[in-house]
Amino acid sequence: MSEFADQYRHILQKIDAHGVELIRFLWVDHNGIVRGKAVTRRFLESRMESGIGLAKSRQAASLMDVGQPVPGFDAVGEVRLVPDPDTFIVLPHAPGSAAMLCDLVQLDGTPWEACPRTFLKSALASAGDLQVVASFEPEFTLCDTRPESGSLSVLDDSLCFDNAGFDAANDFAVGLTRALQGQGIEVEMYHPEFGAGQHEMTLRHGPALAAADLSVWHKVITRGLASTMGLWATFAPVPAPGFRGNGNHLHLSMWQDRPGGAGPVNVFADDSDALGLSERAYHFIGGVLHHLPGLLALTCAGVNSYERLQPGMWSGAHACYGHDNREAAVRVPSRLRGSSAASTNIELKASDSTANPYLALGAVVHAGLDGIARRLDPGPQLAEDPNGLTDAQRDALGLALPRSLEEAVEALRRDEFLMDVLGPLRRRLYPAIKEADIRVMKELGPDFSFLTYATRY
Repeated sequence: MSEFADQYRHILQKIDAHGVELIRFLWVDHNGIVRGKAVTRRFLESRMESGIGLAKSRQAASLMDVGQPVPGFDAVGEVRLVPDPDTFIVLPHAPGSAAMLCDLVQLDGTPWEACPRTFLKSALASAGDLQVVASFEPEFTLCDTRPESGSLSVLDDSLCFDNAGFDAANDFAVGLTRALQGQGIEVEMYHPEFGAGQHEMTLRHGPALAAADLSVWHKVITRGLASTMGLWATFAPVPAPGFRGNGNHLHLSMWQDRPGGAGPVNVFADDSDALGLSERAYHFIGGVLHHLPGLLALTCAGVNSYERLQPGMWSGAHACYGHDNREAAVRVPSRLRGSSAASTNIELKASDSTANPYLALGAVVHAGLDGIARRLDPGPQLAEDPNGLTDAQRDALGLALPRSLEEAVEALRRDEFLMDVLGPLRRRLYPAIKEADIRVMKELGPDFSFLTYATRY
């Protein structure tokens, strides 16, 4: 176990310092649910190398935890949960417990096609010498009790950015900031959001794989800490009828090392352009918009997502891009004074926390790289609110997007590029899982659907 020796000793020091007894090996399934198994401190060393066994069928589970009849995902077959030591954290809300995020690997140690984290790694490898920098920007609803029906008892009903909202959630917000920062997770900003009980805490951007990992820790720690404080948090897109939508906006840029060791440069930035974007950035946007109907099945991955993804919700419900246009699916944020090139990025607003972050980010990277390879032109930006246009004008601009998960999955099936990058296994598995969710939600009705998403996410 020599290759793990140094990492194990470092982890062991943290385990002993915090009195850890159980170490969770966590992964994220195809519905964005964080799952795992735990090993005791005594057997951690051997299991870091061998991993923990997992039935393959677990990756075929629907939102209702029912395995789907996809070849290769029945009662036979096993993979291993192998942890990434770099992701080790002590869980601040669960005394005596720590966790690591895992890759799903075959018994011989080779990557498994149904591992979402491996999918993102593959997408990043496709970028070659371009380094993807990303961050997720999740919104969540904070309540004082767990819902028992379609109604929510929110912690506050303050206005957007209202100082009263800061006061109402101060103990939780400060506690969450400290909990995240105590694990080396950089918190950049926090504020009460538009909706009742809605809050947003943004993490600092970083390398894409780390950004996806951190989005998992953000959700785990936010929900766990809320529970220990007698509260309840949900990241569901729309946790109950009439509520403002919770997004999980995805920001990204691409960087490249300069010759001579002068450090990386943001290849999305061009000071001579009116929006500050390079030609490569425009082509990347072109790829994202070209594939966006199918991408939505991966970035807005729940039936509940389309309660949020509606015009007028600032959710990115229109297939266009624009400078600080919050109704556009792709927003080009204003650059920061004093660091204009470094802060140049694009934001995908059509994204929420029902998505598996590894699949969502990986698919967006693949789509953007396809745009670069094919030099796809996104056309001119939309510099106005698309809701102010007539239906005919919107149709002429091609702004329509799927308005249900069912439509998005159909678009994904038609997008051969996306189906190809999903791979021969996942291209069968992922749509089957989503179609099972669609059937159940139709059968059981909207009240059940809202409550299910509120409690799962």
